[in-house]
Amino acid sequence: MTSLELVTAADVRLMQDLAQRVTATRPELVNSDATFGELAWNWGAGHAVSGASWPRRLWFSGGDLVAWGWARLPRTVRLSDGSVKDVTSAYLAYQVHPDHAGLVDEVIDWYDATAAGVERTVLPSAADEAALERWAAHGYVTDPSSLGDTGSWTQLNERDLTDVEQPVLPDGFRFRTADEAGPEAAVRAHLDAWAPSAYTIEAYQGVRRTAGYRGDLHILAEAPDGTMASSTIMWLDEVNGTAEFEPVGTHPDYRRRGLARAMLLYGMRLVREAGATHATVACLGAPGHPQARELYYGVGFRRFTRDAPLVRPATAD
Repeated sequence: MTSLELVTAADVRLMQDLAQRVTATRPELVNSDATFGELAWNWGAGHAVSGASWPRRLWFSGGDLVAWGWARLPRTVRLSDGSVKDVTSAYLAYQVHPDHAGLVDEVIDWYDATAAGVERTVLPSAADEAALERWAAHGYVTDPSSLGDTGSWTQLNERDLTDVEQPVLPDGFRFRTADEAGPEAAVRAHLDAWAPSAYTIEAYQGVRRTAGYRGDLHILAEAPDGTMASSTIMWLDEVNGTAEFEPVGTHPDYRRRGLARAMLLYGMRLVREAGATHATVACLGAPGHPQARELYYGVGFRRFTRDAPLVRPATAD
C-alpha cells in the first residue's frame, strides 16, 4: 500500500472534469460512480475514514485526464451504531474517455495488480459494449448478487426541467437549506435516513469542501418538532446544465407522507433557477426494489441507463 498513490481532492476535480466532458458527448457511458456529483459525494463523505485504502492511477493525453481508476481495497469501517463492518472485497470506480477506449485494458491490468488475491468487483455502464468485452476477456463475469428480482444493480434516471410542478409539503413542515440548519442537523438527517452509517461531522465537512457542493442546494424538510425529516444534496454541473440528486433520504418515522416527493420538486425548481435544464438521480433498478424507483417516476424521471455489475473471484488469480 505504501508504494501506491492515493486519491486526493485535486484528483477528484480532474475526474469531475472528465465526467463533464464525457457527459457532454456520451452521457450513457458515464459509470455509476463516475458522475460529477457522485465523485464529490463519495470522496467528501469517505476519504477521512477510508482514504488510506483508496489507491488510484491517472492516464493523461495532451495534458487532459482521459482515464482513471480508483480502487477501494478491503478495510474496516466503524458505523454510527457502534458496529464494525469488514469489507473483504475490492471495488473499482473508473472512467475512460470514449476517444481513448483502448485504455480500458490498462485500467483492468492496474486494478488486477493492485487488488490481487481478493475478490474484485466493478460497475461498467451496460451501454459500454466495448468495455464489457474487455472486462470479460480479463475473466470478469456477471456478479450473481445482481441477478433476480432483488438484484443489487443501479439505474440512472433523468428528466428535463421545462415543466416542474409546485411542491406541496404537509401542514407544519418547511424547507430549510443546510446553510440555515447547520452541520449537526444536516448530519443527523443523513444518519436518521441511512442508519447505520459511517457519516460524521468530519465527513460532512469533507463534502462541503468538494468542487460542486453548494449549501443552498443541500435542502432538508423540517418537521413541526424540528426534526430534519428528509434531505438531499443537488450537485450542479454548470458546464452541462445538469443537476444530480445524491443522496436522497427520509427518516423512517416520516416516510410515505409525500416529503421526498415535495423535496425533489422543490429541488428541481431551485436548480432550474440556478441554470440547470436537466436532472438525474440513481436508484436500485431490480423489480424487487420499487420504492425509490416509483418515487422518482412519480416526479417525472425515467430510466436512462444502468450499470452492469461484474466480479472476478479471488480464486481466479
